[in-house]
Amino acid sequence: MRNLQEKVEYIYDKIFSEAVKKNIEKATLWISIIGFIAHLLLIYGKKFELFTIPFETDLLNNPISAIYTPFTIILIYEIYLLVVNLPRSFTTSVLKQFEIISLILIRRIFADIPKIDLKAAWFSTPANVQLIYDVLGVLILYYLIYLFNKSRQLSPKKCAHPNVESFVTSKKAISLVLFLLLIIISFTTAFNWCFDVYSGVITENINAVFYNEFFSILILTDVFILLLSFQYTESYTKIIRNTGFIICTILIRLSFGVAGLTNVVLIISSVLFGLLILSIYNLSEKPLKEVQE
Repeated sequence: MRNLQEKVEYIYDKIFSEAVKKNIEKATLWISIIGFIAHLLLIYGKKFELFTIPFETDLLNNPISAIYTPFTIILIYEIYLLVVNLPRSFTTSVLKQFEIISLILIRRIFADIPKIDLKAAWFSTPANVQLIYDVLGVLILYYLIYLFNKSRQLSPKKCAHPNVESFVTSKKAISLVLFLLLIIISFTTAFNWCFDVYSGVITENINAVFYNEFFSILILTDVFILLLSFQYTESYTKIIRNTGFIICTILIRLSFGVAGLTNVVLIISSVLFGLLILSIYNLSEKPLKEVQE
């Protein structure tokens, strides 16, 4: 058993080392720039008929849509950071999820801007109304995430369980499996989406591509970690907090199945629910800490 833990630690440290993270960060920057320029070239090439594109998509109709590409690459990097931070704590992990869904919402704004009709009455066009929902949603999310992060920093630090190292190693093993699954899903969904676009099949919700599967796997991962944590804690408040965070992930996953105001409300509800759960947890743990002192 000890040898298995050492192997997991060794593989995790190799794949998610500081050097690797810095290299991925640099690669993300350069790929984002190259992707942005390539997207612009495709848009203007189509506009001035410099070459023929054998498929049709709204992402090639307006230069603003080119921002969609670097945001997609940045999102991939954020997902990588989520996997890296998974062994740290439930709170850090759910914070990363909130940041990812807020970036997805921002990315959607850039994809939907070309659909806006400035000549029509603003509230009579669904695309215009959706833009209002998304912009207001981003502002509310940004503030709620700020409050959540502030509340996370105020969480009481308790003494670690004697076998906490074993628990962290288990979470590192889950991170490695999750990382492998994400690579497989990324290539699979990218191939399927490209094939659909080339075949003329219109994807109803491009923003849900990959993320449906990603958050579904993340829910199962969180549940598995929660079950493992039962070996190391009997604290009712901590169990409720961690279970509440899983509900946050479920709400985010559900948001991909709906559109319009319902989508934004579900996302905001997820972050708000997480903030309330963490705030109540902090209130319930603080007196206990003071009594111990």
